[in-house]
Amino acid sequence: MQWKQDFTPIADNLALSAVVALVPILYFFWALAIKRMKGYVAGVTTLIVSLVIAVIAYRVPVSIAAMSATQGAVYGLLPIGWIIITSVFLYKLTVKTGKFDIIRNSVLSITEDRRLQALLIAFSFGAFLEGAAGFGAPVAISAALLVGLGFHPLYAAGICLIANTAPVAFGAIGIPITALEGPTGIPAMEISKMVGRQLPFLSFFIPFYLVLIMAGWRKTIEVLPPILISGISFAVTQYVSSNFLGPELPDILSALVSLVALTVFLRFWKPKTIYRFDSELEAAATIQAQKRYTSGEVFKAWSPFLVLTLFISIWGIPQMKAALTGHYEGTNVMLKALNTIGHYLTWMPEVPGLSNKIIDANGQPIAAVYKLELLGAAGTAIFLAAIVTKFIVRISWKQWAETFAETLQELKFPIITITAVVGFAYVTNASGMSTTLGMAMAKTGSLFSFFSPFLGWLGVFITGSDTSSNLLFGNLQKITAASIGMDPVLALAANSSGGVTGKMISPQSIAVACAAVGLAGKESDLFRFTVKHSIFFIILIGIMTFLQSTILSWMIP
Repeated sequence: MQWKQDFTPIADNLALSAVVALVPILYFFWALAIKRMKGYVAGVTTLIVSLVIAVIAYRVPVSIAAMSATQGAVYGLLPIGWIIITSVFLYKLTVKTGKFDIIRNSVLSITEDRRLQALLIAFSFGAFLEGAAGFGAPVAISAALLVGLGFHPLYAAGICLIANTAPVAFGAIGIPITALEGPTGIPAMEISKMVGRQLPFLSFFIPFYLVLIMAGWRKTIEVLPPILISGISFAVTQYVSSNFLGPELPDILSALVSLVALTVFLRFWKPKTIYRFDSELEAAATIQAQKRYTSGEVFKAWSPFLVLTLFISIWGIPQMKAALTGHYEGTNVMLKALNTIGHYLTWMPEVPGLSNKIIDANGQPIAAVYKLELLGAAGTAIFLAAIVTKFIVRISWKQWAETFAETLQELKFPIITITAVVGFAYVTNASGMSTTLGMAMAKTGSLFSFFSPFLGWLGVFITGSDTSSNLLFGNLQKITAASIGMDPVLALAANSSGGVTGKMISPQSIAVACAAVGLAGKESDLFRFTVKHSIFFIILIGIMTFLQSTILSWMIP
């Protein structure tokens, strides 16, 4: 039995249908922000609410709705859940063996100031990981590093989520941008140029904003020089690389330039006062900073994360990614051999009762598969780094396995949260609820240039991915923009730029961050921390897009 999507199921009225489609999202906001439910409870109940709305209001057959939830749940486990498990596992290995004490000391040797540590780790290093891997790894690893340095877990998670705003649009070797070219027909380079004329303004501002919410106005002005070094170096590199090199390298290059620039600057400049959190013991922090390690010891301690960076960078190379998933068609002998292995470790079975059962608005059946790319998953790259780390830190296989088992035990509830919220995202998409909301927002007429980024924001909130949001709303943005005289390139860029501001409140991102810092069950606290910042940023992007559509149209390539 096939079922055709209906985007106006309530009395054939778009406005009423949009109100109904909003119910699961509003429920999730209520569950976390007001009711303060534990993350897995909020996730599971939101999934149930979305299933009820899909079946009753959108008349989706029960079997189709249920199987779309399973498709999302499987994606929640692989690749997303697998990334969280392996990231936390790698971090725990360094803690168990005492190597993280040396890492902490090496960061303190650059600066003991918490404000500047946040810029180095959350902003610059996190952006590098976003550019190389994406899919939750940057927040998980950066937040764990900050907690290890002495940051409060909630602050560490929140700061890393906000910092991750700057690089998301160009994450995972530019996939969010390149993914738009296929369905829209607009060259990725043109979209890259336009995003590169929006996000650098945000990237310049974020270091200042991060320190401001950490320490207040007076303490922020005190470290304004390194803030400017961090923001300007990142923003300028992001603009130049996105406009002249393409969407693949802006994150990696911007992160490296800002990281090196800030580190070098801090060798010659020190803040007047060292900022620490009120709960910290100043004497203990000072003693830690004074302890000396050799450069060899420091290098060895950082080696697990250097190996991690190497692996996820290799995994992000397009040709390598194709081989790891069994889709390589080139002539390279090594990649062809790897392609054979990747082929046998990649499974794409059709989702029973769902594949080709949904008919879209164009009358075409929608294929649905369980995407199980075991070798090609970023989590596998991190797991291999953990295997190499076993030999670097010289831990026994027994301790290594025990640490992995501990990690699985600690992350059981966060994984439930992730599978539930991704299941919710898939139900929302399959039923047509997300399209209903997009169509309603597209009815804003002359104000669409302001609301265009809000579509991306909504898409990332629902799906947890800027790539998925771009695929979900890309064509809608293009068609609507053309109909009102707005440049389609600007609309597509706005979808991606707006999407980055929704990442910090996406249920998936919230669950990932809490899992990484040991706050399982405290997702509501983190959501309350980030939601106001997300709304502030999306309004800024909306205003910017409106101005670029009107008086600043010369900025459009």
